[in-house]
Amino acid sequence: MTIRLPVADGTLRTYEPRTDPLTVTPGTPFTSRTVFSAAHVVADPFADTTPDGPAAVDWDATLAFRRHLWSHGLGVAEAMDTAQRGMGLDWAGAAELIRRSAAEAKAAGGRIACGAGTDQLTGGSLADVRAAYEEQLAVVEESGAQAILMASRALAAGACGPEDYLEIYGHLLRQAAEPVILHWLGPMFDPALEGYWGSADLDAATEVFLEVIAAHPEKVDGVKVSLLDARRETDLRRRLPRGVRCYTGDDFHYPELIAGDAQGFSHALLGVFDPLGPLAAQAVRVLDTGDVRGFRDLLDPTVELSRHLFQAPTRFYKTGVVLLAWLAGHQTHFTMAGGLQSARSLPHLTRAYELADGLGLFPDPKPAEERMKNLLSLYGVDQ
Repeated sequence: MTIRLPVADGTLRTYEPRTDPLTVTPGTPFTSRTVFSAAHVVADPFADTTPDGPAAVDWDATLAFRRHLWSHGLGVAEAMDTAQRGMGLDWAGAAELIRRSAAEAKAAGGRIACGAGTDQLTGGSLADVRAAYEEQLAVVEESGAQAILMASRALAAGACGPEDYLEIYGHLLRQAAEPVILHWLGPMFDPALEGYWGSADLDAATEVFLEVIAAHPEKVDGVKVSLLDARRETDLRRRLPRGVRCYTGDDFHYPELIAGDAQGFSHALLGVFDPLGPLAAQAVRVLDTGDVRGFRDLLDPTVELSRHLFQAPTRFYKTGVVLLAWLAGHQTHFTMAGGLQSARSLPHLTRAYELADGLGLFPDPKPAEERMKNLLSLYGVDQ
């Protein structure tokens, strides 16, 4: 059982897939960490649509994948950038996704938090930004899910300085029915968010972020930080008010940040826990016993795959995530909203396959190998 994989120099090499997948069974709820997986959406491959048209979603497969995550004890962070918000999924689609997933979470007994942003806007005033946030926050709250206040491209474009962020976020936190998660997404994930919180200087931006939290700590369950800077996240974590959690969104340094140190630790809200779901759940249950070394032994080997998926341009990590979902049998095709399956090169995709296979992430390696061979044949790689 071998497969010929292309490399960037145009040559082919032979790879022998592993035959013993990692076996993980659902277990008890986590006790030491709160863990969310930001989940992808499954496109409908038969829909007659275009890359710039409304996304066509296969709702059955999309919800089945969420049940898979819940079965392993993971929470689902819904309608986030992993679900192609602003990159294929518009607000109408996201609103339907929120409503459907929240209802499914209630039926399955799963935890869910949903993103509220301003992506129904293409421009507008700060009043428009506030109204857009309010509309999306209402949809999330009416669904019964916890709200995640996502970073806003429209606010980044229209704000004149830190005072505009303080005003908008202060207003939203005052009216939120329940504590929310604040999401700071760095420009490596979305270039339109450069200078968020009113400054391109991250130290200055951090002070504004902390000021927002300090003004309304009772309305902030936690913060999700996606800056790919472990030192900065650790420093921020230590300055949060008591009771406000830090949810790491750092797909480069998550094992060390979740493990923590003598002064604290991060919880998790990660896109890479979409493909790593069962393995991540197993690692957290080991950590629940106090076995930090065992936790790191399980999760540290996954970092190479994560760094590969999230390599620059980082915003295209979703392509690798969906590839792995297809190879693992969670969906029947490798098609994405907006045609985003074309956003990564063939050598990138084959390396993702090899790394995931090495970790034992495919429940049945043989179908994964056959699907990878089918993909390679479309690119002209004969086996």
